[in-house]
Amino acid sequence: MKKVFFHYISYIAVIYLLSLAIPSVSVYSSASLLIVGLVLLFVNLLIKPLLLLITLPFNIITLGLFNFVVNAWTIMIADHFVTGVNMGGFLNSLLAAFLISILKSFLEDKK
Repeated sequence: MKKVFFHYISYIAVIYLLSLAIPSVSVYSSASLLIVGLVLLFVNLLIKPLLLLITLPFNIITLGLFNFVVNAWTIMIADHFVTGVNMGGFLNSLLAAFLISILKSFLEDKK
């Protein structure tokens, strides 16, 4: 339960920081930010394993770097379902995926 909450908080934090730093990423309300974090959590729990299975050959060829593309797709899926958040395209979603993985690895090392 603690790990799921940590993932939820990291999704919210990165999307909020991206909305402050990049003009094309916009969050219209704090409620929509909380909802997109929740939707992203469910997309990562339900759809991401299927996407990783489908893209396994690309993941093997790129030595795991294709994982960032799958993570960007999950962010774009969550962005599609929540109307109060606009990620501004694939590159911003890819940047968000990269920053989420950095934040998670940084905070997991501090435990």
